[in-house]
Amino acid sequence: MSRAFVFPGQGAQTIGMGRDLARTYPAAKAVFDEVDEALGESLSSLIWEGDQDALTLTRNAQPALMATSLAAMRALEVEGVSVTDAAFVAGHSLGEYSALAAAGALSVGDAARLLRIRGSAMQEAVPVGVGAMAALLGLDFATVTEVAEAAAEGQVCQAANDNDPGQVVVSGHKEAVERAVEIAKGRGAKRALLLPVSAPFHCALMQPAAEVMAEALANVRFSSPAVPLVANVRAQAVNDPEEIKALLVEQVTGSVRWRESVAWMAGQGVSEIWEIGAGKALSGMVRRIERSILCRQIGAPEDVANVVAG
Repeated sequence: MSRAFVFPGQGAQTIGMGRDLARTYPAAKAVFDEVDEALGESLSSLIWEGDQDALTLTRNAQPALMATSLAAMRALEVEGVSVTDAAFVAGHSLGEYSALAAAGALSVGDAARLLRIRGSAMQEAVPVGVGAMAALLGLDFATVTEVAEAAAEGQVCQAANDNDPGQVVVSGHKEAVERAVEIAKGRGAKRALLLPVSAPFHCALMQPAAEVMAEALANVRFSSPAVPLVANVRAQAVNDPEEIKALLVEQVTGSVRWRESVAWMAGQGVSEIWEIGAGKALSGMVRRIERSILCRQIGAPEDVANVVAG
């Protein structure tokens, strides 16, 4: 049975995530300690005992979700499950950094620092209120691309996340995204709603953040991942460290091609996907993309015990 490990993106964060893993597994606790040290602050205190609004800030949510994913990965490793038991790793947006850290392409500390830079840069790229994102449900990617083009009217409006066959997210200028919501309803969308996000991710408005990340990534040493990364903007596997760095820069303004990524892995024989970290949003997407794939979520000690027991 061919397996892939996938790592969640923003939106999965909750107060208390990873705490039981850290209490149960010293190796999981060490991940949070390493992230705290890398950032020079107790992010773990915010994750376990803090305020949800503060955790949801992009600059906090991104390293926090990575820490939780890596803590779950370390717990699995203690129980004898290695990243090399997977044929591929993949992550949704910031989850690519979690995937790369899990696969040994960069250290947990470097991943935390890069995600703090990335989160801050994405937050600062566009003034609050200028941009927006909206989920369009019940329309395929090609239709949403047409909707976005029609809504742009000289502004930015792009299909940002191709999540599954019936969920595509658009991103751009707030007025253009609002127009896209109305056009989508006219094109038969089941639902079209603005998302509670702080910035318009994965569109051309993020270019300032892409430039910041190009500089930040140039100063970090990457290794080849122990297993190939299925990259968001490529929707197929990559191994070369310099190519991965370039794709991480491209990813800031480019679409997250999650539907295609999962379909590509299924085409390579992947029949089981483990979602490692907080939440279960990716598992829901995977089931809607390819029903035959068995999904497991690993975010707590009992999840680790269940998968180890088979």
